[in-house]
Amino acid sequence: MGVTIESFSGDCREALKADPGKGGVEKVRQLLEEALKDTAFVETHLGPDADSPRNIIYEDPELKFCVIAHVYKGASTGNPHDHADAWAIYGQAAGVTRMTAWRKLAGPDGDKPGQVEEVRSFDQGPGDASAWHVGQLHSPAREGETRLIRIEGRNMDGVQRDKYERPAA
Repeated sequence: MGVTIESFSGDCREALKADPGKGGVEKVRQLLEEALKDTAFVETHLGPDADSPRNIIYEDPELKFCVIAHVYKGASTGNPHDHADAWAIYGQAAGVTRMTAWRKLAGPDGDKPGQVEEVRSFDQGPGDASAWHVGQLHSPAREGETRLIRIEGRNMDGVQRDKYERPAA
C-alpha cells in the first residue's frame, strides 16, 4: 500500500512525539523524502489539477504541525525569513528551488528590515527535503513552476515574523 496523508501524518506524529526536538524534525524530513518518491501521493496532492499556493492538507490537533501542498507558478525570489517559534521542512516534488541559508547581522529596527549575509545556497530538486529549525533564516528562489510539500511546526497563517532583506547586489 502506498503513502496516504493519513499514514504520512501518523508517522510524522509518532516521530515528533518520540522526539519533539531536532531529532524528530530530522525523522520527519526523512519521512517526507520517502513520501515524495510515492507517485500516487504526489499526484493526489500536487497533480495537474492542484494550483493553490497554500493548501493545508493536514493539521495535527494535538502537536499543531501542519502539512501544506504548494504550487507556485512562475519565477519568484523570497526574502530571508524564519518561522518564528516553529520549524519548517520544504520537500520538493517538481521543479527546482534554490534555497539560501542566511546569518543575521542585525535585527529589524522599527520599520527597517533586518540585515543578513549569505551562508550557503543549494538547489533542491524533486525528492529533496530540507529542514529549517527555529530561528534559522532561509529563503527560496524559483525560476519557474514548482510543486512542494512543506511541513510547518505550527500553522504560520497570521503569525507575525521579523522582516529581513537580501543584501544589495
